[in-house]
Amino acid sequence: MQFIPFEEGIEVKGTSVLGVVEGFGDFAVLGSAYLLDEGLGTPTARGLVGLEPEGWYSQRSLLLCMRRIRKELGDGLLMRIGMALPRIVSAGAGIQDIRGAIKFVDVAYHLHHRKNGRPMFDPETGRMEEGIGHYGYEPVPGQRKIFCLCETPYPCAFDQGLLMAMAQRYESNARVTHDDRACRKQRAEHCTYVITW
Repeated sequence: MQFIPFEEGIEVKGTSVLGVVEGFGDFAVLGSAYLLDEGLGTPTARGLVGLEPEGWYSQRSLLLCMRRIRKELGDGLLMRIGMALPRIVSAGAGIQDIRGAIKFVDVAYHLHHRKNGRPMFDPETGRMEEGIGHYGYEPVPGQRKIFCLCETPYPCAFDQGLLMAMAQRYESNARVTHDDRACRKQRAEHCTYVITW
């Protein structure tokens, strides 16, 4: 399901929250207003939201913000927010191709969330905490195709945009389509995206 945290008390890194502002493009003041209305960040003199990139913010509040954006402005804007995120969040050292990029999405996702004051992925040990779901990775041998089963509380359109931006960073002709057999918009537990190039 969309917009409902899997666990209470989860926090999101400021760089990820800034994706909302980036997704609004020239209308960053409007994106800032949505965040501020949910208690995320502080207002600045220019009307933009002030967020600490290394700070931590309520996942619940971010999901409420995204739910309101979907209701008032639609899935297209959520997709743009997802596409903006890889521009402001590090893609990860050593990633060489689309397969590595899509596989890294789940690690980056956990790095940018924390639980009980600790990031949910430890790069030194490789330990990943549960509580926010996952971005799956299932490459099809011998084909330019990856299945990505997404089981997160974030909206379907946001996840599709995020995967598209990551894929197109390494393969400009990449496409991300939604397998319509199950969708979180219809209260399913996950969505599956098919990435081809």
